[in-house]
Amino acid sequence: MAKSEKIKLLALDVDGVLTDGGLFIGAEGESAKKFHAQDGMGITCALRNGLLIALITGRQSKIVASRAAELNVTEVYQGVKNKAQLLTTLAEKHGLTLEEVAYMGDDLNDLPALVLAGLSCAPQNAVKEVKERVHYIAAASGGNGAVREIIEVILRARGLWKQIVADYIKEGQGDSQ
Repeated sequence: MAKSEKIKLLALDVDGVLTDGGLFIGAEGESAKKFHAQDGMGITCALRNGLLIALITGRQSKIVASRAAELNVTEVYQGVKNKAQLLTTLAEKHGLTLEEVAYMGDDLNDLPALVLAGLSCAPQNAVKEVKERVHYIAAASGGNGAVREIIEVILRARGLWKQIVADYIKEGQGDSQ
């Protein structure tokens, strides 16, 4: 995919993209989210190879901050009401055009950011209105490898994936994510 070659920043929604969208809420109001290790490994590969990662979510969650810290993602934005405006701000902050920015989202509140991004992506479980408007629909669902899939697409388009795999084999970089 030609659009993938230009991407220097991948912005991700959280609920429904990095997670399956399920929200576990306990009797005391505590919450839990499930993340997929392959998405984590994809994010690690992206960061090690110069692809910037940003997490953008409309919700507030200590769990998201914790997962981001674990993966060394420093661009974490929670409680965001206008994702499109933030996407533009992120591009400017990093000296990028919107053509160099990818966004993956799954629901209606992601549409404004998706239509701005140079590469718009959705997990398989995204709502119909999102899937109708994106450049790429992952075979995997949110929270089940969709993020890893788009990262591989971008890194392959940039000619980096084979070397990443070779480096893991050679160096035994078996850290789990």
